[in-house]
Amino acid sequence: MALDTQAIVDQLKDATILELNDLVKAIEEEFGVTAAAPVAAAGAAGAAADAEPTEVNVELTEVGQEKVKVIKAVREITELGLKDAKGLVDKAPSIIKEGLAPEEADKIKAKLEEVGATVTYK
Repeated sequence: MALDTQAIVDQLKDATILELNDLVKAIEEEFGVTAAAPVAAAGAAGAAADAEPTEVNVELTEVGQEKVKVIKAVREITELGLKDAKGLVDKAPSIIKEGLAPEEADKIKAKLEEVGATVTYK
């Protein structure tokens, strides 16, 4: 028995979401497979490809308990004056540095987390 692939594809194009969902369930039951594993594997592969950005932005998301120490660290990292560094810290979440290599971003993140701040990459 030969499959008419184009006819199957045409039928799938015209199917509703509910019909496609029923089809997936029927295939899973008939053949003892699950559609979730290939989807998760594809998502993991895509995430792995995106895991190594060439440039990242360091964002101060939370100041923590030691605000003064965070301000000092931000001044050191950004070379801003006291007023500007305090302004960045006060309006957290705020971008501290942009367009950094991942290694440099990791150093900045470690320095800020050392004084109790929470940092993320954007």
